[in-house]
Amino acid sequence: MTTDIRHIVFDIGRVLIHYDPNIPFSRLIPDEAERKWFFENICTHDWNIEQDRGRSWEEAEKLLIALHPDRESHIRAFRKHWREMVPYAYPDSVKAMERLIDEGRDVTMLTNFASDTFVEANEIFPFLKKPRGVTVSGEVKLIKPDVRIYDLHAQTFGLEPSKTLFIDDSAANVEGARKAGWQAVLFTGPEKLASDLSAYGLGA
Repeated sequence: MTTDIRHIVFDIGRVLIHYDPNIPFSRLIPDEAERKWFFENICTHDWNIEQDRGRSWEEAEKLLIALHPDRESHIRAFRKHWREMVPYAYPDSVKAMERLIDEGRDVTMLTNFASDTFVEANEIFPFLKKPRGVTVSGEVKLIKPDVRIYDLHAQTFGLEPSKTLFIDDSAANVEGARKAGWQAVLFTGPEKLASDLSAYGLGA
């Protein structure tokens, strides 16, 4: 572990802001078993991640509706009710990020996010505009944990990989960052984040 960290890179979903598709769908599909089946078989993680890779929602919806025409309203509801899926920010995480920025440290963000919903996220959560910049997967057509997106981010923002600390809630994404030569920690909550930052010489 190096404590000579010059760049801190935050993931966004489930690190800075909460994300949960069950929030609107618990109302739209009240039966828990049916809702679980819907997410495992129709609006799946693999389907949704392609929007993070840059596929349009129009194309994504068309694909699923052709396969499940009886589920059209629920398929379209995924994008329609997206704002409900991001109901609040994690105050301790945001505070930690803002403290690092206020201290003059170099903070950027790297996120798997559809380009259009990221625009909305910026409207809902103005603090997302505070870091020096962001790489959005839907805009660059690459997604974590593909090493190429970490390399692109480092190149775009002039980061020295070995002196970059990445914070993400996905173990696969953390491992992707390490393969790119970055330092990286798994986010599980505010206490571990505070501990990890301190361990890298970035404590309050």
